[in-house]
Amino acid sequence: MAKSSGQKAKLLELARFLLRETDENHPAPLERILRHLESCGISAERKSLYADMEELRLQGLDVVYEKGKSGGYFIGAREFELPEVRLLVDAVQSSRFLTEKKSTQLIEKLSGLVSRHEAKEIHRHVKVVGRIKTMNESIYRNVDAISRAMEEDRQISFSYFEWTAEGEKKFRRGGATYTASPFHLIWDDENYYLIAFDGDKKEKRHFRVDKMARLRVTDTPREGGEALAELDAAAYEKKNFGMYNGREEYVTLLVAEELAGIFYDRFGRLVTRKREGSFEVTVSVAVGPVFYGFLAAFGGGVEILSPALVREEYRALLQGALKGREREE
Repeated sequence: MAKSSGQKAKLLELARFLLRETDENHPAPLERILRHLESCGISAERKSLYADMEELRLQGLDVVYEKGKSGGYFIGAREFELPEVRLLVDAVQSSRFLTEKKSTQLIEKLSGLVSRHEAKEIHRHVKVVGRIKTMNESIYRNVDAISRAMEEDRQISFSYFEWTAEGEKKFRRGGATYTASPFHLIWDDENYYLIAFDGDKKEKRHFRVDKMARLRVTDTPREGGEALAELDAAAYEKKNFGMYNGREEYVTLLVAEELAGIFYDRFGRLVTRKREGSFEVTVSVAVGPVFYGFLAAFGGGVEILSPALVREEYRALLQGALKGREREE
């Protein structure tokens, strides 16, 4: 029994060593592996290690042996390759909804998916300090509670706040409790949003998860399933610019041809009608200041053709901005 227990410990430590210390550019000679096992209080012989390496291969670990003076054993293919881990690290360090502290913790965990040599390479390019980050550390507990509520088909209750110019939390409704039925979590524009059904107003709404406080799962079953269970979250995200609410409209635009790439990035595949130097397209959007701001960024490159009400609202917004500038001057 003792021999079996020791053998299992040896295989486990051997796997840990190979995963942490080796990669294609850093193979470990057999002598180094033996010294490491001895430093852990595990006795091993060269002959037995050959069998151990084969056992690790049979268990799914890609143990590779490279011949030559600077050769040795190393881990070849991993569950996550270095470019994949870099991609995940980039997403973590650029995500605004993650705090600086949590970003650092997650990057450290992700670095454990590659060898320590590759982890050093990743850390050289990591820049977390100074990035725009959320100040709400409770977002992870919120996401966990919301996910549990959806799994258990329960409503949630919470308070909702905004940040003041002084960096203070200002609770909406004077701190009164919101109650909603959660259905979808969306990551949009570097923020986490919850799409939920508001039982009081009998409509779908969305909330910034990092602005939810004192969130708890209630014992009340969810409502609004018929309205939200089959909601196309991707389409909803596409039409709600920055996830700001607005009335949903089909808007026909005349867009300069050179802006086609931007509109395909924003709306996906489009059905267009070609014109000379431009194209006509109809998109479903949540009409409001954020949508108008998106259009204004392109100057005369985008024109609203219809509906007439949307054209007039856009014109009034631009004229209001110009009047404000004239008063300042």
